[in-house]
Amino acid sequence: MTWRTPEVQRPERVSVADERVALESALDLCRATFLHKCGGLTGEQLVRRSVGRSTMSLLGLARHLAGVERWWFRNHFAGESGLPYVFFTEDNMEGDFDDGTPESAPGDFEIYHREVAAARAAVAGRSLDDTFRRPNGELADLRWLFVYLIEEYARHNGHADLLREHIDGRTGW
Repeated sequence: MTWRTPEVQRPERVSVADERVALESALDLCRATFLHKCGGLTGEQLVRRSVGRSTMSLLGLARHLAGVERWWFRNHFAGESGLPYVFFTEDNMEGDFDDGTPESAPGDFEIYHREVAAARAAVAGRSLDDTFRRPNGELADLRWLFVYLIEEYARHNGHADLLREHIDGRTGW
């Protein structure tokens, strides 16, 4: 039996909420939208690239986003410094996009889900006013981090739209 990414039902948009619920639900909707774009695909489909010399694929995006979740929520906000990069190294900075294979896809998606769960745990019970230092030394709060991750997913969900359409013609939000 061929492994396929599970189909994901996206949550309803929250249109009336306090600030914390609005930010968390917007980020969760972005996460679910990315997974929806990958839904039902095989490892072979997930590694397909569609744009010229670009190394971007849906699997590469999943690997990249796992690293983004770890980097921002755990390494920086929660202060878990010293966590290794997820899918790349200092010697192979494009490993998240270059090194994924059809065979690695199931485990790579498990890692993505673990990193999202760890990110949620890192912010549970924390105030939007809690601060941390960004890599450039600038002070930021949790509110900024939620908005930044929403922006990150929005960019990559646009990429995912194009990649998915190239794979099987599926379009739509």
